[in-house]
Amino acid sequence: MSFGAFLIQAMLISLSGVMGPGPLSVVVVDEGARSPRAGLLIALGHGVVEFPLMALIAVGFAPVLERPLFGAIVGLAGGVVLLWMGVGLLRSLSRPIETERRKASSPFVAGMVMSAANPYFLVWWATVGATLVFRALEYGIWLFVVFAVAHWSLDVGWDFLLSSASHRGFRVLGPRFLKGVSLVAGVLLAFFGIRFVIDAAPTLMDAAGL
Repeated sequence: MSFGAFLIQAMLISLSGVMGPGPLSVVVVDEGARSPRAGLLIALGHGVVEFPLMALIAVGFAPVLERPLFGAIVGLAGGVVLLWMGVGLLRSLSRPIETERRKASSPFVAGMVMSAANPYFLVWWATVGATLVFRALEYGIWLFVVFAVAHWSLDVGWDFLLSSASHRGFRVLGPRFLKGVSLVAGVLLAFFGIRFVIDAAPTLMDAAGL
């Protein structure tokens, strides 16, 4: 198979991770209601986590990501963070819209946090993503870099599309749209947080001998 054919195949497979619903998409929509460029900043933050992760997999780190205890620890920590963010969004609904201006760096930070705190993101890279990484390496280190950048470009495009669509909704519907997005985002982040904690609990209890 030529590298071009592999790259097309890899991009189609990568869409399963990029477009899958999850905490990152929720934050992109919420931040996008405030700024159409939020998706780009979130994608940059996501890349700060994703590029080193791909490099670690390339040097043999994938088996560590597959360990149940590692995933459970990440899930517990991520669940707590998502619960905190979800509750914060829900509490913000009682304050005027004008007081909810975010710092310019918050979407970038959110991109990093949502990526690092999601155990399912790590599982995808430890399995499907690792297969793509190893196949890309067969074509050489520089073509592996091309694959990595191409994969991340899908994140950039998708996140920008989501944030732009969300911002257009805010411009048409006004502050009520922002309140509605924040309500849904808060509930979903809290849901994901609870789910991560519940999924992590059995493995952590087994490790603790409980």
